[in-house]
Amino acid sequence: MSIPTSSMEQVIPEQGAMAQPSVRPDRRRRLRFVSGGKAATGLAVVAGYVLLAVIGPWIAPYDPDARSNALLQPPSAQHWFGTTHLGQDVFSQILVGTRGVMLVGLVAGVVATVLAVLVGVTAGYLGGYADDGLSALSNVFLVIPALPLIIIVTSTVTDAGDLVVALVIGLTSWAWGARVLRAQTLSLRRRDYVEAARATGETTWRIIGFEILPNLTAIIASGFVGTVIFAVMSEITLAFIGISSISSWNWGTILFWAQSQQALAQGAWWWFVPAGLAIALLGTALALINFGIDEFVSPRLRSAGRTRVRTADGRTVRMRVGFTPVLAPRPAPPAPSPGAAAPSPQREEAGR
Repeated sequence: MSIPTSSMEQVIPEQGAMAQPSVRPDRRRRLRFVSGGKAATGLAVVAGYVLLAVIGPWIAPYDPDARSNALLQPPSAQHWFGTTHLGQDVFSQILVGTRGVMLVGLVAGVVATVLAVLVGVTAGYLGGYADDGLSALSNVFLVIPALPLIIIVTSTVTDAGDLVVALVIGLTSWAWGARVLRAQTLSLRRRDYVEAARATGETTWRIIGFEILPNLTAIIASGFVGTVIFAVMSEITLAFIGISSISSWNWGTILFWAQSQQALAQGAWWWFVPAGLAIALLGTALALINFGIDEFVSPRLRSAGRTRVRTADGRTVRMRVGFTPVLAPRPAPPAPSPGAAAPSPQREEAGR
């Protein structure tokens, strides 16, 4: 009995019509998040700020506390951002102050994110009494006013530096992220792949680490970015109102001295505008990263404006988020003349 060639091709592996081509992982998929313009721009700006935070005090052209005879001088070749009422270089103050702002933002973001993941994911997966206890703890920290507590701590603790402020912000800003992660974990713990891992005897912490956490990466990253924004704004606000130590430079300290010395009334716009632009640029970069995370998670946002739909009459409509395309109806056929005979239903059906 002879076997047809087509059957042999189907039996032999990697040959014939039934063979499946070897799939190689596309390296571009690993960098899909940074391929978007928003995320790439935000990450580049934040990376520049981190670099300035590291090398800023070394490349500052002047000592930010050093006084000179150039009082309230506008921007020039010697002083790029002008000088203060004491002749201090504003550009050097901004470079040195970048370290404190980024330190508070990143440390507070890491602390709050770690606590949110530990409490939220553990409560959502374990359930029972562990869920009740951790949820109650989250509810307690959820109603604690963070900014007044920071003001009390910084005014009570002598020489409260940036690290103390960052720890206080991080320890009081994790509850909301924990609630969100708990809700998502409750939805994920009954999925088929989690049940399959549990049926094969995987340990609880391995299931959490390798099955649940990878699906929560976008939410964790979004919570981290939000906490960094809140921490940076809190640090600048505390320095601007004079609560935190004004001996260490940051952007809020620059605004504090500019406001206290009435820089706006004196027309010294260069004293506060660069610090304000630095704050706005950092906030915009973090917001762009957050938008990039949303587009990376949601396919509907990722394909916004690029999805085209072909209608029955051959037209192409571009689908956009937030807009429902309204297709114009086809023009009605011309009405028959009074003397013409109406077409029979059989002819219409045959024409169709």
